[in-house]
Amino acid sequence: MKFILRKFKESDLASLVKYANNYNIAKFLTNMFPHPYTEENGKDYLSLAINHPGIFAIDVDGEVVGSIGLLPQTDIHQKSAELGYWLAEPFWGNGIVPQAIGEIVEYGFKTFDIVRIYARPFSTNRASQRVLEKAGFTCEARHKKALYKNGEFMDELVYVTFKDEC
Repeated sequence: MKFILRKFKESDLASLVKYANNYNIAKFLTNMFPHPYTEENGKDYLSLAINHPGIFAIDVDGEVVGSIGLLPQTDIHQKSAELGYWLAEPFWGNGIVPQAIGEIVEYGFKTFDIVRIYARPFSTNRASQRVLEKAGFTCEARHKKALYKNGEFMDELVYVTFKDEC
């Protein structure tokens, strides 16, 4: 499916809220991505994303259907960036996320002074693990019972790719 990565705009609020307000997305993300996802949540996210050099909208036919971003780390972790993403459920299974990850990894290594990009999917999110593997990431670690969401403990996995491996 054809998509583009682009910077967010204020006018993206309606489509952002429309697609982000989905429990099946929120259950695999930190509590900073709430369900229900309100207009106020969307405004807060846009105020961050619009000016952040590493956060992009996933756009299909002019509508925001997801987001992908790199968050460069600081202090002793300054040569690493964390990858995060979500995609609207109606667009799952179309090959969008592995391709978007490839694009943002290339962008990240060119733009930021980093050597490592990592993602931390929940152990219960097998689809996200497969997407990362398709994009060339390898599982580096499993942190047992590191996550607690919706009354359930889960393991946190760490997937990684390195600049010299791309």
